[in-house]
Amino acid sequence: MKFIKSLLPYITIIIVVVLIRTFIITPVRVDGSSMYPTLNGGEIMILNKLGKINRLDIVVVKTESEDNIIKRVIGMPGETVELKDEKIYINDEEFEDTYGFGTTYNTNSMPKVLLKDDEYFVMGDNREVSLDSRVLGPINKKDIKGTTSLVIFPFKSFGIKK
Repeated sequence: MKFIKSLLPYITIIIVVVLIRTFIITPVRVDGSSMYPTLNGGEIMILNKLGKINRLDIVVVKTESEDNIIKRVIGMPGETVELKDEKIYINDEEFEDTYGFGTTYNTNSMPKVLLKDDEYFVMGDNREVSLDSRVLGPINKKDIKGTTSLVIFPFKSFGIKK
């Protein structure tokens, strides 16, 4: 009995860490260059599984192949999104794109997409190489694992990325 009592604090710590990692925050690794120059491949970030999703948030999305991709939210539920003349239009108004890197969107146009109440339109910041909603289509909220903005590794990149 004394042995079990001595283990109880350690068991409690393990349970708390597992619960936090499962339901609240967890590390996530950036793969590839689709979010360059904001994020670089190999960076480790903290994923917040509880936060509200807002326009321009960086989110982690689970794809059909079970891979995670990191993208930026452009279109919100209930909005229309259209690419025309290498510009983004949200609800027929030009969206001021301050994050897009590269000279084109790999397409001069994309038909208008109406997002359902549980769908988001996401794009990588490095638009020329990003696999995002232009190819995958709208992203269902259930496929968004959470938001992220805090880089924790490498230490030279430590900080909030917007």
